Amino acid sequence: MFQLFSRARSGGTFRARSAGRDAETDGGRIASIVQAIDGAVGAAETEWSGLNTRIDDVLARAAVTLGNDSDEYLHREPLDTHHQNLFDQEIANGQRRLDELSHSIKHFKFVKAALLSRFPNFRMPATPAN
Repeated sequence: MFQLFSRARSGGTFRARSAGRDAETDGGRIASIVQAIDGAVGAAETEWSGLNTRIDDVLARAAVTLGNDSDEYLHREPLDTHHQNLFDQEIANGQRRLDELSHSIKHFKFVKAALLSRFPNFRMPATPAN
């Protein structure tokens, strides 16, 4: 019976890849996941940084329209009140998004740590210098 199977194969005997080649293949799979997570973290951090800068700008513009008198709100022009309300809304939306991004970044980093804890012997391959 085994002779039938061996004759059906056109190469003779069965050979598995070397353990080193298997480790290299597995390492490549893990590396691609780590790179994807790192890319997601980097993109989220870039978005967080840009949004934080824009929120700081809106806060500065809002401070100018707010005025500095204790009773400024009593004598504020309706157009200034309208702009102040728009600034408040922009700031609230921006801060909500900053919170979401902060949570996402923490979660992505946790996923990376969990992945690396499951493959303790994994080392990222060195990137070639350009």
